Amino acid sequence: QVQLVESGGGLVQGGGSLRLSCAASGRTFNTNTMGWFRRPPWKSREFVAAISGSDNSTWYADSAKGRFTISRADAKNAVYLQMNSLKPEDTAVYYCAAQLRTTWDPYFGMDYWGNGTLVTVSS
Repeated sequence: QVQLVESGGGLVQGGGSLRLSCAASGRTFNTNTMGWFRRPPWKSREFVAAISGSDNSTWYADSAKGRFTISRADAKNAVYLQMNSLKPEDTAVYYCAAQLRTTWDPYFGMDYWGNGTLVTVSS
């Protein structure tokens, strides 16, 4: 059974930092694209960042550029999201996901999802 389990969410003051982790089990995703998405309160889920399985190329939503960094540790079958300079509008449930492609392609959906971790940023 494939599982993606997020951790690292919590309450942080605006301007602070958090590091989200996603641990995968049930299969390896070393050659696959991994991504982070989020669902703010009362809004639809949105893309945050992705990292390819081929050459670790990265993609970011405009809202994340310059503040968030996605990385992966293939030896641990894990992916991370370092979030700095957090703003109240970053408050959301953050989801880890895997796409069974070596390079991120937003045309295709994600194949596996975690259950999410809540990030709350106070003003």
